[in-house]
Amino acid sequence: MPPNIPQVTFGPTPLSIESVIALSERRAESTLEADPQWRARIDRGASVVDGLLDREGQIYGITTGYGDSCVTAIPLSQVEALPRQLYTFHGCGLGRFLEPEAARAVLVARLQSLCQGVSGVRFALLERLHACLREDLLPRIPEEGSVGASGDLTPLSYVAAMLCGEREVIWRGEVRMAADAHAELGWEPLRLRPKEPLALMNGTAVMTALACQAFGRAEYLLKLATRITALNVIALRGNSNHFEARLFAAKPHPGQSRIAAWLRQDLESEKSDSDDLPSRQRLQDRYSLRCAPHVLGVLADSLGWLRGFIETELNSANDNPLIDPDAGDVMHGGHFYGGHIAFAMDSLKTLTANVADLLDRQLALLVDSRYNHGLPSNLSGAPAERAMINHGFKAVQIGASAWAAEALKGTMPASVFSRSTECHNQDKVSMGTIAARDALRVLELTEQVAAAALLAGLQGVHLRGDPLPTPLAAMVETLREDFAPVAEDRALDGELRLCLERIRARYWALYSEI
Repeated sequence: MPPNIPQVTFGPTPLSIESVIALSERRAESTLEADPQWRARIDRGASVVDGLLDREGQIYGITTGYGDSCVTAIPLSQVEALPRQLYTFHGCGLGRFLEPEAARAVLVARLQSLCQGVSGVRFALLERLHACLREDLLPRIPEEGSVGASGDLTPLSYVAAMLCGEREVIWRGEVRMAADAHAELGWEPLRLRPKEPLALMNGTAVMTALACQAFGRAEYLLKLATRITALNVIALRGNSNHFEARLFAAKPHPGQSRIAAWLRQDLESEKSDSDDLPSRQRLQDRYSLRCAPHVLGVLADSLGWLRGFIETELNSANDNPLIDPDAGDVMHGGHFYGGHIAFAMDSLKTLTANVADLLDRQLALLVDSRYNHGLPSNLSGAPAERAMINHGFKAVQIGASAWAAEALKGTMPASVFSRSTECHNQDKVSMGTIAARDALRVLELTEQVAAAALLAGLQGVHLRGDPLPTPLAAMVETLREDFAPVAEDRALDGELRLCLERIRARYWALYSEI
């Protein structure tokens, strides 16, 4: 294996959000833990289940029906047939399908949960899940249909069905039937053992996978929004003293102070006798510039606890019941409840939408000749003889305002909309998967605002023509490879889409710490 490719090991060692993202983007390779004791412990859990069946013990979802049907006894003659029933009747998902990156993240999250060794499954099941990830055989998972407790049952039924050679999959970039992909790989579809469909489906893998993706995007967006703010301070000839270290020592929220430090780093001017920047500074800038560290700092300070919530869920056993492979006990509980992910994602929606609002306000200042301190109206770069028919970034600002408004509208918390389902067995549910999907949508809209604000800030510093501090000069030079100044009006949708691609690929190297 090339030494520069990250290696991820599935086993008892916790995984990070970054590992999930790297595997989902196919930037890392993975292996299963080789320790024979750990592997034997996995199989021991499956043996506990078999032993209980031999003694005709009562186990939820194995010798009983599911959910409200837990009072229905399943005769031993039907126990082997029950697993297929579970993933079959849950095959009712609707909506758009998860993108391949998200489907890979789902496989990662589910596999890591089963690696905790208390789900009562065979090691062979872990091997097949891992093989799907390695071969890039992906379940085609509809986004909609989970209330987030009893876990992501309906979307995860598509993982279980894929392992059994059923339903559609994404294979070699095409939508195929799972049975055909299995045949091409030379695999025999699995026949799930009694506890295994519950172990696969009764958990939080979908919401956790989406939360990992959301976290990675939010972390990069925070850095980009800081860099855009620095560009806009230059374009608007703002007062860099608003970010002075002594100010932030007086109100020492760590993330807020870090954003101010990044801005100081970006705005540090080259010293020269002709530098008249202090004479151009106003006493106080408008809030979208002056308070940028305070707005962005809330997200910066929240990333730590967001990571804790997500990574704890990622590295947990979150199905039901759990099997103690050492004591031989069955533990009935509710670890499928996705409340921590729901709260984290509902919070991230609000944190991210505030970034959209901040950048939209900065863009509104840039295009308005009443507030942009001498820049042309709408940032038009047209010569005087054509200025009256050119409109520069007028429509881009309208678009950014629309995207910001939609992002703000999307902050309604999903977790408070618990619905009683399944004959009131699932009478309090997390809505964690809906919250995670909402968070990704708010991030998508905020990235669109960021793309607009970045191109507008680039235009602003071009029109201003002031010398740029070194970090910003390097960024502008890189941006100019793709985005030329706007003189005569042109349609900017293609450039905005390219900018979005760059944002989502984390294309620009920004600040080194977070």
